[in-house]
Amino acid sequence: MTAPAERDRLVIMGGRSHPRFVEAIARTLGHPVGATRLRTFSDGAIEVKLDENVRGRDVFMVQSGQERPNDHVMELLFLLDAARRASARSVTAVLPYFPYGKGDKKDEPRVSIRARVVADAIQIAGAGRVLTMDLHAGQIQGFFHVPVDNLYALPVLVGQIQEWVARGVVERPVIVAPDAGAGALVRDYVRRLTGIGAEMAMGDKVRAFHDERSEVAALLGEVRGRDAILADDILFTGGSLANMAHAVAAAGARSVRAVVTHGLFTGDAVSLLGGSPLEEIVVTDTVPLPPAAEADPHICQVSVAPLFAEAIRSIYEETSISRLFA
Repeated sequence: MTAPAERDRLVIMGGRSHPRFVEAIARTLGHPVGATRLRTFSDGAIEVKLDENVRGRDVFMVQSGQERPNDHVMELLFLLDAARRASARSVTAVLPYFPYGKGDKKDEPRVSIRARVVADAIQIAGAGRVLTMDLHAGQIQGFFHVPVDNLYALPVLVGQIQEWVARGVVERPVIVAPDAGAGALVRDYVRRLTGIGAEMAMGDKVRAFHDERSEVAALLGEVRGRDAILADDILFTGGSLANMAHAVAAAGARSVRAVVTHGLFTGDAVSLLGGSPLEEIVVTDTVPLPPAAEADPHICQVSVAPLFAEAIRSIYEETSISRLFA
């Protein structure tokens, strides 16, 4: 018996969290999406089945983790397990948005490090490699004992800022970190935008309670008369972004926009952000936009599927992936 032909060894499959993203990756690679059968029983239990042969093949299982992360994580685990038990040559978990990424540390007594639990489960289920984007904390890569490629959305979002400059809607940009945690990210933006005179500012965000509420205690850096662009990795309820937009506008910014990797827009985020000074919000398609966000003309989504497709191509062909981090 011979192994599958080289060109047929690649398999791209996905769960139900973000089928359009799976299709976009496959379309970029000129490859069909592998057939799966997924259903949820009346008691909430999930069943998965791979509807094509994966024996001796390289399987890339795509699943994001927004909205209902518990369901999406369990579905991913079952898909990984199915591929491993079906004798796949290799299994890569592709998580455009890593669920429970904010649970990366023990910040108070008797709490779970949730990101570590998810990482352990993904490996035990059968993933021999993980491909993701803009982890909330880089240390999550160390939770895995298998290779992890953490792609950056920054090149795509920098392109959006350059487009604003080319259109003349942004002239003297200042890239603003909503808190110290986003400081390194914003410095990378400024380095990429040195040719247009971009500078950096940073907010001092505090949380009085252990929930999603926050307030801006101070703003470090000069924004007066400049076009402010808030940059962050995740947008949930929009409270932090809206508060920072108000603070930047009050400090004299000429305009306020935002670029964010993962735009979940939970709860009343769209209406809250709509009442802020933000003129435009650009997010990537690592998660699907909820209907309210999709209908809002001030919210735009740009695709990072081609970036994931190139990463998958490099992993599959066993060539260097470092060019995607340059």
